[in-house]
Amino acid sequence: MKLNELRDRPGATQVRKRIGRGIGSGKGKTGGRGGKGQTARSGVSVLSFEGGQMPLYRRLPKRGFNNPFRRELVEVNLGQVQRAVDAGRLATGEVVDGKVMIAAGLIRRERDGVKLLAKGEIKAAIRFAVTAASESALAAVTKAGGAVQLPTPKPERPTRGRKLKRLAAEVLAHEAKAKGAAKAAEKAEAKGEPQDDAEAKAKAKAAKVAKAEAKAEAKTRPQPKSKA
Repeated sequence: MKLNELRDRPGATQVRKRIGRGIGSGKGKTGGRGGKGQTARSGVSVLSFEGGQMPLYRRLPKRGFNNPFRRELVEVNLGQVQRAVDAGRLATGEVVDGKVMIAAGLIRRERDGVKLLAKGEIKAAIRFAVTAASESALAAVTKAGGAVQLPTPKPERPTRGRKLKRLAAEVLAHEAKAKGAAKAAEKAEAKGEPQDDAEAKAKAKAAKVAKAEAKAEAKTRPQPKSKA
């Protein structure tokens, strides 16, 4: 084998056809581009057009869901933290958060937060301030004498409309029931009646209050229009 004897495999390269050399050649006139129009021009490509048939992206089934509100958390294992401590890149006396981890070379950027995972072993007592942590990581850090500070959860969004009215009515009914039971118990204690009779009277009074509130709510509820 010599360098001047190197050749491509047979069929690897093809000779270019000389198109546009007269109609007698079979590749003249339009030069293999078909008739006139958009597709006969250079630099034009109709994306995902397959000649009119159903394109591939519509023939295949769709699966999954992309959550637009998802958070991209950077994962850090306890073993990485321990190696940084052993190398002297991480001090045990300070609170370790995302910025400290970046300075120590554990992560490159915080993104939407840092999540602590339990892969590896940690021996140093370190206080972490991270966005999330697994249960096993929390247990391992606590066992080593450290602590994990997580952000306080956001309060739930208050409900509106009829649901809020229903919840308020339930709360009022529960409070009225508790007050009725307390008053009945006091009266029974003053009169010397048995506690069971007092509880029964309180339950009956609470049922009356709940029934009255249900009637009031039914009156305020919009009635459906009758068909003429």
